Amino acid sequence: MKRPKEIITLMLGVMVVLTLPGTALAAIQGVTGPSFTLTAKTGFITVDDGTIIPTWGFANGTGLMQYPGPTLIVNQGDLVSVALTNQLTVPVSILFPGQQGVVATGGVPGLLTNEAPPAGTVTYTFTAGEPGTFTYYSGSQPELQFEMGLVGVLIVRPTGQPKRAYADPATAFDREYLFFLSDMDPLIHKKVQQGFGATINQSSAWPICWFINGRAGLDTIAPAFDPIMPYQPYSAVALMHPGEKVLLRMVGGGRDAHPFHVHGNHHKVIARDGRQLKAGALDISEGAFTTTVAPGQTHDALFTWTGAGQGWDVYGHTASDPLAPGESADDHGLAFPTILPDIKDLLPGPLYPGSPFLGGSGSLPPGEGGFNPWGAFPFMWHSHNEKELTSADIFPGGMLTWVLIVPPGTLPAE
Repeated sequence: MKRPKEIITLMLGVMVVLTLPGTALAAIQGVTGPSFTLTAKTGFITVDDGTIIPTWGFANGTGLMQYPGPTLIVNQGDLVSVALTNQLTVPVSILFPGQQGVVATGGVPGLLTNEAPPAGTVTYTFTAGEPGTFTYYSGSQPELQFEMGLVGVLIVRPTGQPKRAYADPATAFDREYLFFLSDMDPLIHKKVQQGFGATINQSSAWPICWFINGRAGLDTIAPAFDPIMPYQPYSAVALMHPGEKVLLRMVGGGRDAHPFHVHGNHHKVIARDGRQLKAGALDISEGAFTTTVAPGQTHDALFTWTGAGQGWDVYGHTASDPLAPGESADDHGLAFPTILPDIKDLLPGPLYPGSPFLGGSGSLPPGEGGFNPWGAFPFMWHSHNEKELTSADIFPGGMLTWVLIVPPGTLPAE
């Protein structure tokens, strides 16, 4: 059963997200480097069906463990330092795929890199040579520790270009969002908590919980750092104005491949695994309806929406009205294609503002609406694998969130 009180809270959270000013709504939540202190700790995460899963994770310094780990943000050319302290009862380490010349200092030698033993510390240093989106995760018994939550994202920004994904001007963006796609088998976590980790057969793992940025279902739209979910600080809702370019950083953070689908428009995949899909005049970027993100893989994509091709003017303009910022001229002034019934014959949803037009409003029956004061257009972004839209087989849940197209003038620039 879904948590009824929390569903009400999260629906109110939609209104909070829609009405709060500030640039944090359009930025990736993370920690800026180049020096970081991480601590491996225990904690737990909550699923939207009420399930509580004991989890391991990386904390920012002495803070709470979080899932996924802190998003580390650095600039190309930075000398990055990551000091890892281990408060778990097993050795832990960190691997940095895509980074060259990683040097580990301290700790004890492990199979893949130096490890921090229980109560120990190890420091990793490297130069961030290439821009892009990368993962980091434990290299100590990774088949278990990855599942337990010891994984995060590293973002390297191109030199002197904080509003580009790569040095290429074609990768410029107005806003950016992280979509860390992951899955969990709660039985594995319970066995570890009970001291039976050595008996786990990874070949029989069966995930039944799916997440975006460590949250499931309606939890993804709650504000970042919501105290209801202290171990899951990152939200996943996206906001944008028409005509803006939005950078989607999609990361495979589980054991399965996840087909991530964005409604509203196709997106253009411009990079994989921190490497731009372009070499000189050869451009192999691609438009995509759905992008399947494999475990450990990253995809960078650009998304935009102008309202073009709808067959009607999304603003309700007449032909003599000026174009709105970001509006396409293709459908400017075209009439709405149907006559709306009288309000007494409508059953409005909680996000309907009383008007079909972007930024519009209108009369509503008592007690209806109120959750969309901007008159935004919401589109669901979600996994295209149906079972991943559930939590423990309960729908809705799992890997789903929304993008909100908000009218010009209602959201600050990032």
